[in-house]
Amino acid sequence: MYKNKQIWSVSFPILLSLLAQNVINVTDTAFLGHVSEVALGASAMGGLFYICIFTVAFGFSIGSQIVIARRNGEQQYQDVGPVMIQGCIFLLALAFFAFGVARFWGGDIMRVVVSSETIYDATMEFINWRVFGFFFSFMGAMFRAFYIGITRTKVLTINAVVMALVNVALDYAMIFGKCGFPEMGIKGAAIASVIAEASSILFYVLYTYITVDLKKYVLNRFGSFDFKLLARILSISCFTMLQHFLSMGTFFVFFMVVERIGQRELAIANIVRSIYVVMFIPVNALSATANSLVSNTIGAGGVKDVIPLVKKIARFSLLLMLGLAGAIAIFPKAIVSVYTSNSSLIEACISSVYVICIAMVIASVANVVFNSVSGTGNTRSALLLESFTLVFYVLYMLFIGTVLQAPVEICFTTEVVYYSLLLLVSYIYFKKAKWQNKKI
Repeated sequence: MYKNKQIWSVSFPILLSLLAQNVINVTDTAFLGHVSEVALGASAMGGLFYICIFTVAFGFSIGSQIVIARRNGEQQYQDVGPVMIQGCIFLLALAFFAFGVARFWGGDIMRVVVSSETIYDATMEFINWRVFGFFFSFMGAMFRAFYIGITRTKVLTINAVVMALVNVALDYAMIFGKCGFPEMGIKGAAIASVIAEASSILFYVLYTYITVDLKKYVLNRFGSFDFKLLARILSISCFTMLQHFLSMGTFFVFFMVVERIGQRELAIANIVRSIYVVMFIPVNALSATANSLVSNTIGAGGVKDVIPLVKKIARFSLLLMLGLAGAIAIFPKAIVSVYTSNSSLIEACISSVYVICIAMVIASVANVVFNSVSGTGNTRSALLLESFTLVFYVLYMLFIGTVLQAPVEICFTTEVVYYSLLLLVSYIYFKKAKWQNKKI
């Protein structure tokens, strides 16, 4: 049974890495918020388009992480490297495919999603450069899976700091035309993000080569492409790939609905989303920890310890979020002012911030429990649970956003509905389902 100190030793580096990684989102939003509301809204739509596609690769990496963690728990270290290598090959091929789809059909997709011609033009300017990041972010997801799976997470922090520093410096230089760069606005934000992701991969490769025992994990043998191994990985990953795509796709629907309400509403939603993403960092870190430790625990034969472990991590996550959400709810104007100096826009964001604080308290428990379902290896069940929840999410969003044309803060209550249902169905799963003997 893992102790609090061990849980924190795994979670904290992941938390720091996510914090640094999300500097990309925060700095893009903060800098573009000082350019124009159009740039702010367009970066939201373009960024969500990018993330929707990226989540397919991320879903594959989560499935791979579950397999790596199980083998690590079983001390079958020689089976870890082949999963990593085959995963990298598969994701590189997927990156080429995703890049082609985005470049050839991205404009057609965004024509359906975005109604404003001005926002459409700015969004496409962002997307046309941002999609080069697929080649690096897809590989980065696999390195992340490897290090979380073997519970060696400190490297994630260092890597993310490198990426964040590169992104902040280039954002400032390229968006505003500093340090000898031309003023590129939203295009500069996209290029800066791609270069930052490339620096991340360079760091991962060098760090792995220098510090990891390549022979122990059989990372020094590339061999031929192993279709049987890939099929085994995909038997777990295909459900997490679809699950993450559907989850982010419905958030994309959220922004599509808000964009039709108005340009100001879209700007508000993007600022609040950025705050939401930052608040989600500790939840995400502890959820990833739960996923990995549950898989490691089962691999080591400790099935009876799974439920106490999940409860311990969920309780830890809840206490952390109560403190964070409370601080943000007390000082909402100070938080929003990071993203814009427009006083009327700041005031318009406050109510939505309060709603997100409530949603994140529920999410702090719901996401840990739900990711623990995936950690048992039952990724098909996790997909079904989330699909059930997302149906209600989309129907609720379409009703209040399209039919009622409700204010943005009411639209954000979808997050409260989503996480409440996710917690309920995940709790029922652990109570009623037969998850103890899943083989992967």
